[in-house]
Amino acid sequence: MSQVTHVVLVAWKDGRAPAVEESIRPAIRAFSETISGVVGVAEGNSSSPEGLEDGLEYGFVVTFETPQARDSYLVDPRHRVVADAIGDNAERIVVFDI
Repeated sequence: MSQVTHVVLVAWKDGRAPAVEESIRPAIRAFSETISGVVGVAEGNSSSPEGLEDGLEYGFVVTFETPQARDSYLVDPRHRVVADAIGDNAERIVVFDI
């Protein structure tokens, strides 16, 4: 089976970014240590000089060993806490798996 790269991009509701990012960023960075099948994590704000973010302010990428590992992650309580916090505070979310 091939790896899956899970890309999440977020545009925050006005005034929400600092507090939400402070609470979720450590949890996202810990995914590779706490959730089975996660082989890598990258997260942060865009640093692209192209300016093509279209209002998306924050993103993270999680690489999984297999599609099954990704599927297990989606229902894992440690992921659900992060997903719920993002969902409650985001204006827009884009998720793209490769």
